[in-house]
Amino acid sequence: MSALLAVENLHVSYGKVEAVSGVSLEMQAGQIVTVIGPNGAGKSTLLAALMGLLPAQGGIRYQGNDFAGLLTEERVRRGICLVPERRELFTEMTVADNLMLGAYTRWRERAAVERDLADVYARFPRLSERRTQLAGTLSGGERQMLALGRALMTKPRLLLLDEPSLGLAPLIVRQIFRIVTALRDLGVSILLVEQNARAALETADFAYVLETGSIVHKGKAADLIHDPKVVASYRGGKEN
Repeated sequence: MSALLAVENLHVSYGKVEAVSGVSLEMQAGQIVTVIGPNGAGKSTLLAALMGLLPAQGGIRYQGNDFAGLLTEERVRRGICLVPERRELFTEMTVADNLMLGAYTRWRERAAVERDLADVYARFPRLSERRTQLAGTLSGGERQMLALGRALMTKPRLLLLDEPSLGLAPLIVRQIFRIVTALRDLGVSILLVEQNARAALETADFAYVLETGSIVHKGKAADLIHDPKVVASYRGGKEN
């Protein structure tokens, strides 16, 4: 079976500083794959490169097609969507308008977009309640829900999630990860970058551990939860 996403020997630099050094990974359709590691390991840089937001050297193949040179918008059209660490919502616009912006590449599919908007409201009742509220007035958990909902409006096949638990209370973190699992069950493949290794490993099918820009461990997520090296390095923090 060919991989949905295959990354081979990827290098990303900021000037003379190499942030991602020779990373190779792959994932199958229908999987949640997580990349865990400490702050500054290069996790967010990896996602930005996959989205075409940063120049990179190496191979990126999606659904068997070479992504070299494709603009970010074209990657979105082909079914990849990034939910960034800072959510990057339009704070002076309403919840409804933020969601509709997620469908900007689908403007000719009006009926389908309306159905998808109704589905997002059904999946996130809090967003439905706040559809006329400005995004900038939402709580942290609501903002993450809005960022996920906006991403779903692109009809993604592959969702890149950058630190979805960042800054959220433990109860909301558990809710967000339940949503992530539900999206996988709907057929959305997910590449999840997280510092919260415990929650990520409990949710994912397969995991990679990134340190100083390089992969240092990989394996089934259920196995890495019990790997002594991973436990010592990444699971000593706060329970969620």
